[in-house]
Amino acid sequence: MTDRVTRPAIFAGTPAAGASLSRRSVLGGMASAGALAGAAGTSARARTVAGWDYVVVGAGAFGTWTAWHLQRRGLRVLLLDAWGVAHSRSSSGGETRLIRTEYAGNALYTRWAWESLAAWHELSRRHESTIFHETGALYIYPQDTAAIDQSMALQRVLGIPVEKLGVPDMASRWPRINFEGIAVGVMQPTMGTIMARRSLQTLAADFVKAGGGFRQFAVDPPRSAKARLDAVTAVGGETLSAKGFVFACGPWLPKLFPDVVGDRIVPSRQDVFFFAPPAGDDRFERGNMPAWVDVSSKDLHYGFPDIEARGFKIALDAHGPRFDPDTGDRRVGDRAIAEVRAYLARRFPDLANAPLAETRVCQYENSHNGHLLIDRHPAWSNVWIAGGGSGHGFKHGPAVGRYVSDLVLGTGESVPELALAAHKVHG
Repeated sequence: MTDRVTRPAIFAGTPAAGASLSRRSVLGGMASAGALAGAAGTSARARTVAGWDYVVVGAGAFGTWTAWHLQRRGLRVLLLDAWGVAHSRSSSGGETRLIRTEYAGNALYTRWAWESLAAWHELSRRHESTIFHETGALYIYPQDTAAIDQSMALQRVLGIPVEKLGVPDMASRWPRINFEGIAVGVMQPTMGTIMARRSLQTLAADFVKAGGGFRQFAVDPPRSAKARLDAVTAVGGETLSAKGFVFACGPWLPKLFPDVVGDRIVPSRQDVFFFAPPAGDDRFERGNMPAWVDVSSKDLHYGFPDIEARGFKIALDAHGPRFDPDTGDRRVGDRAIAEVRAYLARRFPDLANAPLAETRVCQYENSHNGHLLIDRHPAWSNVWIAGGGSGHGFKHGPAVGRYVSDLVLGTGESVPELALAAHKVHG
């Protein structure tokens, strides 16, 4: 792993996030899962009788990092998920996620991404299997604006390496990209690619090895007539009690809390494509190609080099149709494939006719303004809700886990923009 990343100080207090944050403006040892499930199941069942300090529901990026942070503060924590850590239907599943600090000058998310990068590095260093690939992250813009310079200035104040590039320089460094219609690029050389599913399963294994509990447990919508919640109930009727609860269930939050969350979070269908470069061709592999975001694209295409021989990945940030994570059809249609091939032909012409190696359908869990949603339940004093990742939340997992833990334990200040009251209900 690189030695070039300066570990950021965990900042005192939380900077304001800003009044509005559109999603487009900001994209702008246990060795196996089997060992995890077996050991965790035994631990949880043995300790359920004695009770837990906290139960965290949802083993995605927000939930797993929250459980880890609470445990590091000496608390007994049980992590639950209906299917497993970073499972295929979750918003935290899949192969790769981009980490970058190019956030249109937004101080909160820039700082959280930078803080989180250090934590992802630490997790990667603890294990033989790579968690983070330093591919760099390249943003390409159709116009050079003052906002780009303001964002770069903020990053430089924080000590984040960043450089502005003209088209001739970019074309020389990455000749397989067609920069037609591009005015300027912003390159973040220390950013890159997190192996999503692997990273969370590794973190969960660390959590269990240190004494935490994990169970596959499908939770019914919680109910309580009191000012607190005493227990969660499984679909089969089993109950688990704790002093407090954190629900980090991504696109399932509206189903668990229809009155409190409801349409404050709306899942959307998002298609993902992997194209196979020619045999023996390393021009599109990490080292020769960065992760990238095309701000000039109508659908805000973004993607990754060929990492670990999975193929050249392209995804669209434009929100797809509303999507049910339980019942939604996860097949990619012919029209979507034709449209992404047209984009390839324009921006990556050498891959225009590359075989389609794999497709996936995942989902964003969108808030109306792109901000995360993290707040205490309005009726239950010992329940917290963490979600609204809106397609950019995964990278912030370590910082979110710390933030939620601070709020739960009363040691931190809340960010108003992340509260329930700041999230409008869709009409």
